[in-house]
Amino acid sequence: MSQGMTMMRVVVLGSGVVGVASAWYLAQAGHEVTVLDRQPAPGMETSFANAGQVSPGYSAPWAGPGIPVKALKWLMMHHRPLVVWPLLDTRLYGWLARLLANCTEEAYNLNKSRMVRLAEYSRDCLRDLRGATGIEYDQRTQGTLQLFRTQKQLDAVPNDTRVLDQFQVPYEVLDAAGCAAAEPALRFVEGKYVGGLRLPGDETGDAFLFTQRLALLAEVAGVKFRQGVTIQAIEAEAGRVTGIATDQGRVTADHYVVALGSFAPKLLRPLGLHVPVYPVKGYSLTLPVSDPEGAPVSTVMDETFKIAVTRLGDRIRVGGTAEIAGFSDTLRGPRRRTLEHTVTDLFPRGGDVAKASFWTGLRPMTPDGTPVVGATRYPNLFLNTGHGTLGWTMACGSGRVLADLMSGKAPDIDAGDLSLGRYAAGR
Repeated sequence: MSQGMTMMRVVVLGSGVVGVASAWYLAQAGHEVTVLDRQPAPGMETSFANAGQVSPGYSAPWAGPGIPVKALKWLMMHHRPLVVWPLLDTRLYGWLARLLANCTEEAYNLNKSRMVRLAEYSRDCLRDLRGATGIEYDQRTQGTLQLFRTQKQLDAVPNDTRVLDQFQVPYEVLDAAGCAAAEPALRFVEGKYVGGLRLPGDETGDAFLFTQRLALLAEVAGVKFRQGVTIQAIEAEAGRVTGIATDQGRVTADHYVVALGSFAPKLLRPLGLHVPVYPVKGYSLTLPVSDPEGAPVSTVMDETFKIAVTRLGDRIRVGGTAEIAGFSDTLRGPRRRTLEHTVTDLFPRGGDVAKASFWTGLRPMTPDGTPVVGATRYPNLFLNTGHGTLGWTMACGSGRVLADLMSGKAPDIDAGDLSLGRYAAGR
């Protein structure tokens, strides 16, 4: 702890990858940290079987120019990357209206620049953490390949690389031969793609393994994990949070962090805090590698179907699709068939889909794509939520930024536009 800094008792709500990373960095800053979560162990919900990408170079908001038209096309596809169920939910329609308002070139560029800034920093924090602790989580540092099946997709690359240039993110635009050189297994399916965008600074790894192993390291550093505790309410009085009501009694601290993903808004609404986060279901398959030469070496992102195929040790993780279905956790057959289509189409020799495990999780999405990290109008309540598809990518950076803010230290990156205040300010 730096000189003059006061040790605080902090309660972190949520033990997913974002909550555990927050706890880790708060403990490293010298604070006494307790983590509460309803699950029996860390990383059991959205962090459990995500796509496996640590992909700052691929960080971009869903909302952008042309997305409304693209979304209509996606809804019509046989293997559609987007599914919207008709829900009687006014919060959904308010969220969708905000998302549509962000579908301008100006908003897209602003939002993407925020996301890339945080994601690049987060990847650097992850590297530092790995170097300091030796943590292992089936990680690879061989980049991401965004694969284009059509010339139109390849021709649109300059729209995304402008922001990468702005933040000096390295990339390579590849032809079909270059894609096969980066991912040798693609040589078996020549003719199915025309080129790609390779992001050599991106990484891969198992977010669940990372979360569980970082939680063990955090325990050694003094963090207390209270799993199997249902959080009922955040209690406040006279403009400050006074405690957390749970099914196992009241928990108190000096400061509180909400890192509950899609479940944060419901808990915060009674406090008059309206966080525009809505759950968007993602799905994944995890299958054993059957032929290492026919499997990806890192992550291949199928741009047409918005599905990532990632190598995690002796497994292949296939993750993607976006289903707006409220808080439903139903596993739907058509989503599985879409995931199976991409992995068998691009890596027919790579893995055994008959032995795949099928999973779904709720991604906490903001309408502008940027997570909500930082203070609230309650001086002892902080947020770290709304990371969408990039919770794994942004976890370490978000946790470090949050710990610095709570410790009264200026973060290493500009974090002023990451807090909830940006919505009130119309930014």
